Amino acid sequence: MDSAFNYAKNTPLTTEANYPYTAMFHTSCQYAGNGLVSVLSYYDVTANDSDALLAAIELGPVSVAIEADQTVFGSYTGGIITGPACGTTLDHGVLAVGYGTDNGVQYITVKNSWGASWGENGYVRIGVEAGAGVCGINQSASQPKTN
Repeated sequence: MDSAFNYAKNTPLTTEANYPYTAMFHTSCQYAGNGLVSVLSYYDVTANDSDALLAAIELGPVSVAIEADQTVFGSYTGGIITGPACGTTLDHGVLAVGYGTDNGVQYITVKNSWGASWGENGYVRIGVEAGAGVCGINQSASQPKTN
């Protein structure tokens, strides 16, 4: 994520409304250069610290890396993913957008990029645990400050 943030410092990004995601393979980019948002700065959230990640989410969305190649994640349809079911070998970037508690289980709400038909309308709830965290969510998180 840090490489993307560094790119966005010098190259303003456009909005979803201006350049909709089409979920198709393209051989060229149709980006028209109508960038509106730039990254002013970013910081890396303290690794393996669930409290630091929750504090960052309070400030706004946080880019996180997770392991998403396990069945529990790929076939997710709802609920809270807990325990070691999805591993900690990071292979997918997603966006942590909130957190909460359900039946005494604390979770982080994560927006995935696989469309609204996956998970809970495109979102997954990942349990909060110390250390690397469920699916490795605490290992590599970054948060930008934008204009």
